Parts: sequence; C-alpha cells; structure tokens
Amino acid sequence: MATLFSRIIAGEIPGRFVWKDEDLVAFLTIGPLTDGHTLVVPREEIDRWTDAPAALMARLTAVAQLIGQAQVQAFEVERAGLVIAGFEVEHLHLHVFPTRSMADFDFSRVDNSPDPAVMDLSAQKLRAALRAAGHGEFVPAG
Repeated sequence: MATLFSRIIAGEIPGRFVWKDEDLVAFLTIGPLTDGHTLVVPREEIDRWTDAPAALMARLTAVAQLIGQAQVQAFEVERAGLVIAGFEVEHLHLHVFPTRSMADFDFSRVDNSPDPAVMDLSAQKLRAALRAAGHGEFVPAG
C-alpha cells in the first residue's frame, strides 16, 4: 500500500510543492513548526533514513540545504532547522524549517490547523526564493 507521501507525490492528495526532480520532491507540511516548514522526500518509498543509499541521502541533504538557504532569505531568519525523525510517516523525509530559536524544534508545538492562506503565501515565498537562487528548473509553478 502506498504511503501518504507517495500519494501526495502521485497527485492523489494535494500538496504545496516547492521542489520536484527525478529523485525527490519537497512540499510544505500540513503540521508546520514555523511558516515555510518543508518536507524533503524521496520518490522511492524508503522507511528509515539509515536504509537509504548513500547517494540518495547526499541528494536529499543537498536539496534540504538549498531549501534551508531559501528559507533564511524568504522568511528573514538567521537559521534553518533540519530534523530527520521518521515516526510520523513510514517514508523517509527531512524536516527543513525557518527557525529563530531551539523552541522551534519542539514537535509538540506543531500547528495542526494552519491557515491555508498563510500556507499558500509561504509556498509562494519559498518558490520565489528558490528561483532567485537559480534553481527555477526544479521549482514547480504555484
């Protein structure tokens, strides 16, 4: 049975995508820690990050870094956080989010009812920052 993320990747469930390439995608999470919180997800269903091929992990972290850099610009923060938790969905994903403090890393503080307009704006800002950084070929249309 396909994972939730595979269904989002396939378009069965809507997602606010900010990156798409042949190996992975990135989209905003529906339970953000901060505005712009993005998940970087391989297209291949792999449960644990420790089971992923090294080349795929390198690609995932490289794209996560680019997204983090774009978040710093788009959301005017000093840092971007990166977490690999692996408990929410049994499909490898990296959490990348704009952060102002360690309090932003507290997953008990996720917003389970984010404003759709804020989510749309966050996706637009992040796509624009990624395009401005020269990554337009991987940034889907809004």
